[in-house]
Amino acid sequence: MVCPSWFSFILYNPIRKAFTDRNKIIAESGVTSTSVVLEVGAGNGFLTETLAENAYKVYALELQQGMVKKLQKRVHRFGSKVEIIHRDIAAYKIEEAFADVCIMYYSFHEVSDKAEAARNIGKAVKMNGLLSVYEPTIEVTKSNMEEILRLFKDMGFVREADWSHLFTRFMRLRKSVSV
Repeated sequence: MVCPSWFSFILYNPIRKAFTDRNKIIAESGVTSTSVVLEVGAGNGFLTETLAENAYKVYALELQQGMVKKLQKRVHRFGSKVEIIHRDIAAYKIEEAFADVCIMYYSFHEVSDKAEAARNIGKAVKMNGLLSVYEPTIEVTKSNMEEILRLFKDMGFVREADWSHLFTRFMRLRKSVSV
């Protein structure tokens, strides 16, 4: 189930900010000042604004109109450095590889058509590009993460790193084969 936009205050609050090192997420995901980043499930911009501060360009993809409105307010100060795309990743037709890094922070478990979403993300990420998947342990099991890995292996990705903590499961993949 997708987190409704009216409940988005839970996604952006002082407690979450205190317990989430967004700069660590950016570094762990391989984002640099020259990176073009695709953020899938940008929500109300909890991670987007830190991405915009660190990356060259951010494409923030969000499904819900209510979240898009909140996201627009939060990233307005970054101007054209952040492009908001109001689409479902499974239905978004990507023609060419444009992203150096794709980040999905607590969002892939909410995608309805994961196989099609993986295909589109596979098209979006450049060769040798990175994909970081962060998921909540309460909703995503270790076997769920392995299923996500299988989907992206079919798109030419290989696992580079992973870990699991009390609240979060993480895996970083690199695109090594063009599919």
